[in-house]
Amino acid sequence: MRRGAALPLLAALPLLAALLLVPARVAAAGPEPGSGLVVYVMTFGPGQRVWERFGHNAIWIHDSAAGTDQAYNYGLFDFRQKNFLLRFVRGRMWYWMAGFPAESYIRQYQRDNRSIWIQELDIPPRARLELQRFLQWNELPENRYYHYDYYLDNCSTRVRDALDRVLGGAIRRQTTPVPAGTSYRFQTQRLTTNNPLIFTGLLVALGERVDRPISAWSEMFLPMSLREHLRKVTLAGPNGAAIPLVKSERTIFESSAPPPPAAPPNWLLGYLAVGLALAVAALALARGARGSWISGAGFIGLAAGWSLLAGLSGLVLGGLWGLTDHAMAACNENLLQLNPLSLAMVPLLVGAVRGKAGARVAAEWLAAGVTALGVLGLALGLLPAFRQVNGPVIALALPAHLGLAVALRSLR
Repeated sequence: MRRGAALPLLAALPLLAALLLVPARVAAAGPEPGSGLVVYVMTFGPGQRVWERFGHNAIWIHDSAAGTDQAYNYGLFDFRQKNFLLRFVRGRMWYWMAGFPAESYIRQYQRDNRSIWIQELDIPPRARLELQRFLQWNELPENRYYHYDYYLDNCSTRVRDALDRVLGGAIRRQTTPVPAGTSYRFQTQRLTTNNPLIFTGLLVALGERVDRPISAWSEMFLPMSLREHLRKVTLAGPNGAAIPLVKSERTIFESSAPPPPAAPPNWLLGYLAVGLALAVAALALARGARGSWISGAGFIGLAAGWSLLAGLSGLVLGGLWGLTDHAMAACNENLLQLNPLSLAMVPLLVGAVRGKAGARVAAEWLAAGVTALGVLGLALGLLPAFRQVNGPVIALALPAHLGLAVALRSLR
């Protein structure tokens, strides 16, 4: 080789060396932290027990480097916990979170015949690592407990908030302005249709706050709604283009149980029928009370039973509003239909049936007052400022109160 031809090659050696070292340096740097993690949202369908009707969810993190699959569950509670019943009544329940092997966690819900879906999330590696570290911190004994609220701070909102935290608030920003088209009561009634007693109890106990329209963000208190709304969230990709948060979805197990209805049932006529039946029975028994001790005893039993139910329900509603932290039980218009005043009726009934004028007059006035409060509740419900959905409660209670008031007058 001629010397002149070698000079350009010698001059290019430093550049060639630099180019050869670039891959070595990239290889030495290793993969981006968190790239070995895969994040899934696990959603479980409703179960049969009352506390299972709203479904459940968890965050599953697959760590290829550590060889682990942890499912982080925010819905842990224990009936044997100290003062559990008292905390439940006062609305100060303590729940906690912990991680479990994902495989055994899935088997548990399969045994309970509850549907299982998983969604793989397409989030940046650094966010995956931050999420794993946060969940590991959160399950430490000093950090795991939280004050549970059925609608505002539960197992599903905690999953939502943990994801939103590492995504810089992307979920909140995109779902808060979006109306869900539902309310807390709508979803509660829809999911408790399988148990009419629980359905009725919650209808009575929940105040007007559960009837306010909610956003998609708030509706994610339900695991199934979280699953649905996550599908619509997007993140900024490497080139700035929007990419879906949910990378893929699959069904792990499908329950054989029928799914909940898409909307709550309209049982207004059923409640009205029960209220009218109570009224007709009270009138019939009261009219026969003077000629038959059996009718008199039947009237006392029916009137006392209804008055006890209405009065004790009123005491519970007042206690939930004024003495507990059950925020959604406050401002409850059902207190006008189910009032503690009804309790004062019980000791007057025997005297009224036996013809004691004082007891009869007192019972008549008391029944008239309770009925008037029910009519007031009906009138207020027609005003725009009063938005509580309590038509079924009025349909049940007001005819019963009115029937009892007329029956007492018939004892003259």
